[in-house]
Amino acid sequence: MDTRLAEIKKALGEPYYEASDTLLYHGDSLDILKSIPSRIFDLTVTSPPYNIGKEYESILTVDGYVSWCEAWMTHVHQVTREGGAFWLNVGYIPVPGQGKAVPIPYLLWNKSPFYMIQEVVWNYGAGVASRKSFSPRNEKFLWYVKDPEKYYFDLDSVRDPNVKYPNQKKNGKLKCNPLGKNPTDVWQFPKVTSGAKRSSVERTAHPAQFPVAVIERIIKACSPSDGVVFDPFLGSGTTAVVARAQGRCSVGIEMREDYLDIAVSRLESGAPSLF
Repeated sequence: MDTRLAEIKKALGEPYYEASDTLLYHGDSLDILKSIPSRIFDLTVTSPPYNIGKEYESILTVDGYVSWCEAWMTHVHQVTREGGAFWLNVGYIPVPGQGKAVPIPYLLWNKSPFYMIQEVVWNYGAGVASRKSFSPRNEKFLWYVKDPEKYYFDLDSVRDPNVKYPNQKKNGKLKCNPLGKNPTDVWQFPKVTSGAKRSSVERTAHPAQFPVAVIERIIKACSPSDGVVFDPFLGSGTTAVVARAQGRCSVGIEMREDYLDIAVSRLESGAPSLF
C-alpha cells in the first residue's frame, strides 16, 4: 500500500473498502476530514450536493449551505499538499427573492484559502428543458491551487489532437505543438444520461454521475503519476475509478452506503462499460 494511504488508514481506521491503491470511507465528509493528516493529497476533485433537493441531500438555507461549504473546503485546503490542486464542480441554486438559477460559483468562489486559477465551463448536450428561460446546458468547475507560484499542471497529457492545420509552419517551424492544441476553458463532454433509449454506457443508479472523460482530463492534467487523489463526495465512484485507470491512488468518502456499493462494484469489475 502507498505510504500516504497507510498514514490515512492509521488516522481513520478500517475503511469501507480497501485495495492497494484505494481507500473508501463511509460517513460524513466534514467529520472525517477533520481527522485526515494535513498536506497529504495532490488533488481533490469533487461535486458536493447542490442544495436543490436531490435524494442524497437535506435542504439548508442559502447562508447555511455556503457556511457548510466553507467549512469542508477549508479542511480540503488543510489536507492538500503544497503544489496541489482542488477542482470543484457545482451547478445552480435558487436564492429566495433574488434569483431562480444562481450559479453556485458566485457564492463559493472565495470561501476557502485556495487561490483560484480559473473557471472551466462544462458544456453538455442533454439536460432538462425550460419554457420560461433558456434550457440549461452547462455546469462549472472551479480550479483552485494551494500555491499560485508552484502547482502541478501537465498540459501535454491533455492536449487536443484535433487541430485544423497541424502542419502549418511559420519561419520553418510548426505553429502548433505536435501533440495538439491547448483545450479551451469550455469543455464539451456528454452528460451521463438515463432513459431506455438514451442511457449512457457508463450509467449507474446514482442520479448525478460524473462522466469519466471529464475526470480523466482533470486527473491527468493536475496530479502527478504517483499522486493521491481525493473525493470527499464520492457518489458512484467515478473519481476513484479514473484514478485507478490512470495509475493514481485515491481516497473517497461517501455518506450513503448504497452509493459506496456502486463504487466498489465499478472498481472491482474493471469493465469499461462500468467506468
